[in-house]
Amino acid sequence: MRRVPVESSSLHSVGYDNEVLEVRFHSGGVYRYFEVPAQLFHQLLAAESKGRFFNHHIRDNYGCICLVERGTATPRPASN
Repeated sequence: MRRVPVESSSLHSVGYDNEVLEVRFHSGGVYRYFEVPAQLFHQLLAAESKGRFFNHHIRDNYGCICLVERGTATPRPASN
């Protein structure tokens, strides 16, 4: 998924397609969050503090999978 860089102390870049939000953190971790409404993605992009918005509205509110562990460059296999 194509991600765009964002100005944030915790988020490096974000991407969105078909209710899937992909987030890369400065720590190196990459996660995909599912069933995220497009409006919420646009609010994230517009938020003054993207990290705070993400933590409050997305992190624990949507199912996700880890694609890359933090601090590594190797994709993590999806669990079934």
